[in-house]
This record gives sequence, C-alpha cells and structure tokens, in this order.
Amino acid sequence: MSAPSESSGVDVPYSALSEDALETLITEFVTRDGTDYGTVERTLAEKIADVRRQLERREAKIVFDPETETANIVVGTRR
Repeated sequence: MSAPSESSGVDVPYSALSEDALETLITEFVTRDGTDYGTVERTLAEKIADVRRQLERREAKIVFDPETETANIVVGTRR
C-alpha cells in the first residue's frame, strides 16, 4: 500500500468508518514494516489504543487517496 501524499488526499473523519474498517486500518498501520515505537516493547492492543487516541485528539488523521484508492493514517497533524 503506497502512502498518499497529504496534498492530494481527502481527509476522512475516523468516525465515518465502521468499527471493523477502523480497526483494520489501525492494525495495518501499527504492524507495518519499519514502524518504530521506541525502545519499550508494546503490545498490539496498546499500539492500536494509542493510534485511536491520536485520531480522537486530532494528532493523527485518515487520508484517502482517490487516485490509488488507498487510505493511510498520517501522524502529527494537530491543527
């Protein structure tokens, strides 16, 4: 899955996704190769909960790229 560029993507409120779709997207994001969470090992459930909180606090957002029909979570987006 290629990451959409923020400028060409469409912001999607996390609340617009079904619970299953949101869980799947977050799980894919946190299990992606190369994802680094520091020196402390965290469980999958902890990582998922962290990303969900970031979405709720608008510290992350979901971006859909209509050209590739893919969605990605972009962190560090607080406005």
